[in-house]
Amino acid sequence: MMTDGTASDRPTAELSAAGVSIWLDDLSRERLRTGNLAELMGSRDVVGVTTNPSIFAKALAQGDAYDEQLRELAGSGAGLDAAVETITTDDVREAADVLRPAYDATDGVDGRVSIEVDPRLAHDTEKTVETAERLWRTVDRPNVLIKIPATVEGLDAITRTLAQGISVNVTLIFSLERYRAVMDAFLAGVEAARDAGHDLSRLASVASFFVSRVDSAVDAALEEVGSDAALALRGRAAVANAQLAFEAYEEVFSSDRWTALAEAGAIPQRPLWASTGVKDPDYPDTLYVTGLVTSGVVNTMPEATLEAFADHGTVDGDTVTGAYDEARSVLQTIEQLDISLAEITQQLEDEGVAKFEDAWTDLLSTIDDGLSAAKDS
Repeated sequence: MMTDGTASDRPTAELSAAGVSIWLDDLSRERLRTGNLAELMGSRDVVGVTTNPSIFAKALAQGDAYDEQLRELAGSGAGLDAAVETITTDDVREAADVLRPAYDATDGVDGRVSIEVDPRLAHDTEKTVETAERLWRTVDRPNVLIKIPATVEGLDAITRTLAQGISVNVTLIFSLERYRAVMDAFLAGVEAARDAGHDLSRLASVASFFVSRVDSAVDAALEEVGSDAALALRGRAAVANAQLAFEAYEEVFSSDRWTALAEAGAIPQRPLWASTGVKDPDYPDTLYVTGLVTSGVVNTMPEATLEAFADHGTVDGDTVTGAYDEARSVLQTIEQLDISLAEITQQLEDEGVAKFEDAWTDLLSTIDDGLSAAKDS
């Protein structure tokens, strides 16, 4: 394992210099209280944090960092949903304070922390908007992002939330078609925010385009086909899909519609590469970092991926903008094998929502057990 080194020889510093903002896909009270998050800002060039129900469920299930607060909540008679919201927003608020120097140094571009609306609301536009507003007020930090899934019902919620001057992380994007719909929802929201008199320079958004799960699903389909031609495409769909997402981003954010918003002070909705932990041990453990280097994006990494890149990651220039033709060829060839990317990405969205709902149930169960134990102690 490498030492931290100087900024000039750290792979993470090289990645940052190439225009990729490094965010950590993890948060826990233990990480906050030990100073680990602040340490990663210095040693691993971390400038943001993303969370999800799975991350919080894992944090609550390990150690005793939440015991004192659980006792306080139990003593006050807090209900289960209120306890969940209090615990998670407290962690996000504290992380936002830790990351505030990065927020200030980048004029609000980075230094962001995300918190997700209850995933059980993924198909309920009205309740998603209501929850987003409440989370924004409760965390009460300018550098928070409210995560809203890119379901069909989520699209209008994204627009309506942004229209109120609330910064948004759009999550669970798998297909190019849905990504274009997300960008349209973003533009509509920023236009409404402008018309309502909000300061567009403070309104931030990222679009979380998921990567590794695409390879897992497409690889399974390729292996079912089983031909040499099919097997040669294993591990290529996810990066190609993300590369073409960036091509779509370049198109939308060079349009006249965007230019008018930029002139009013708006900042673009950056692509964020999510699900960047490599799931197939046959692939390089930094595949979804090195293969997606270009300026103006975010890569949110689980700690294992961050440490792998810090140890042996390489930055060999822009690996996205010159690869569009090859990426298109990869996806077209996969489609020619009677593998429907549209069906796969819709299945991944459905599974993604279900997984977060399951994690939320686990989180509720863990906190309920903690409140019960606190009452009995």
